Amino acid sequence: MKVLICDATAQAALDMISEAGIEVVNKPDITPEELLEEISQYDAMVVRSRTQVRRPVIDAAIKLKAIVRGGVGLDNIDVKYAGSKGIQVLNTPTASTAAVAELTVGYIFALARHIPQMTISMEEGEWAKKSFTGTEIAGKTLGLVGVGSIGQASGNKANALGMRVIAYDPYVTSAHGIELIEELDDLLTRADYISLHVPYTEETHNILDADAFTKMKDGVNIINCGRGGTIDEDALFKALESGKVAGAALDVYTEEPSMGHKLYTLPQVIGSPHIGAGTVEAKARVGTEVAKNVINALKG
Repeated sequence: MKVLICDATAQAALDMISEAGIEVVNKPDITPEELLEEISQYDAMVVRSRTQVRRPVIDAAIKLKAIVRGGVGLDNIDVKYAGSKGIQVLNTPTASTAAVAELTVGYIFALARHIPQMTISMEEGEWAKKSFTGTEIAGKTLGLVGVGSIGQASGNKANALGMRVIAYDPYVTSAHGIELIEELDDLLTRADYISLHVPYTEETHNILDADAFTKMKDGVNIINCGRGGTIDEDALFKALESGKVAGAALDVYTEEPSMGHKLYTLPQVIGSPHIGAGTVEAKARVGTEVAKNVINALKG
């Protein structure tokens, strides 16, 4: 049995799979063309967010029994089509929860106190003490769009910091310490910070669009450490230009990799290159879960 590692995966995970008697072929930089040529040799494949597993790859994967996604989102995999071919699709839904929740809260602080902008000012030799008056987050309302494991963890941390936490999620009936809102519009009108924690689906495509921005408080802050495509980025740009949105912190984008995005021409936008799960601890947990999924799928 052979497994193809298509994206960077912890060495400890590769060792676990090898020790279970499964041959590991590690090609973390494999191109789409190479993947199509080689996938017919493998019983399982491991991907992160970089590798796209669509119909052509699935059709070519004549031996494949499992696709293991290191991470939460499955929007880079045609899950339904894989299932129709008898291929299991497995992920690691909780391994990166703490890392993404901590990044979310970090961005709340960064937006409230203009930390990245102050750093740039200092690097430029300025002492602009009167230019960066911030706000406190205690007493402010955090609105979570989506309250799965990461949304819940983000809400718990915000609660501990003295924030009021509300959430809109039509698939959740209770959330510890979080007030569930029946209508998204209600959340939009109440929240000082809005953070997205939803998968990318037809239902969530541009869930924050131009109409949604008009309903928000003036001076709201937007955070997205969830999935790209859930914010209309052109509408966000206009809302930032107008001052309707005071600031935005983004880890994910409609198209990735996203270099030279026009949103970063605005000083009130801060962000990162989809590194929500990018901690030493999360990578170790993801790797362990990936290895277990591969072993169970092929030998369990």
